[in-house]
Amino acid sequence: MGWDGMYGGWGQIVTVAIMAVALGMDAFSLGVGIGMRGIRLLHVLQLSLLIAFFHVLMPLLGLFTGSYVGHLLGQVTTYAAGGLLVLLGGHMVFNSFRQDDGGSSRQMDHRTVWGMLLISLSVSVDSFSVGVSLGMFVNSIILTVLAFGACGGVMSITGLLLGRRVSRGLGEYGEALGGAILLAFGLMFIF
Repeated sequence: MGWDGMYGGWGQIVTVAIMAVALGMDAFSLGVGIGMRGIRLLHVLQLSLLIAFFHVLMPLLGLFTGSYVGHLLGQVTTYAAGGLLVLLGGHMVFNSFRQDDGGSSRQMDHRTVWGMLLISLSVSVDSFSVGVSLGMFVNSIILTVLAFGACGGVMSITGLLLGRRVSRGLGEYGEALGGAILLAFGLMFIF
């Protein structure tokens, strides 16, 4: 059963919105961690805009790749997309409970342009994989990438601002929740 058979017009919009929020959880959790180390409001705005930009660019590239792969795979498309989402969701859940080492993106200097670019790209790479999966089914590319970008930007601002006020545990749970949502959608595609 294809995407259109399982989800009508509104179902597709809701699904894209839920996936956008799930992917934004990574930006949120990173924002909480960075915000707790202290960040100026100008850097909050700059970092959030970069994350929003990469949350548009990466799924856009993924959507085009997924559309191409969808034509190549034919009937296997649903299982391939589901498997990709299961792997990505599982990876996000696993990483949320793993201890950070000193070399992770969470320890980069968010005040430099290079640091902001690397941090923004690191939380947006997952969007490429989801874009590949959605590219096999989604009808509205513009709606999809705008939803991903808006959620990534808003959730990073929220995480950065909340991180200035709350404990470290919130960030890990946010990433785990996002991974669980993607895992659930992947299993829905497969079964």
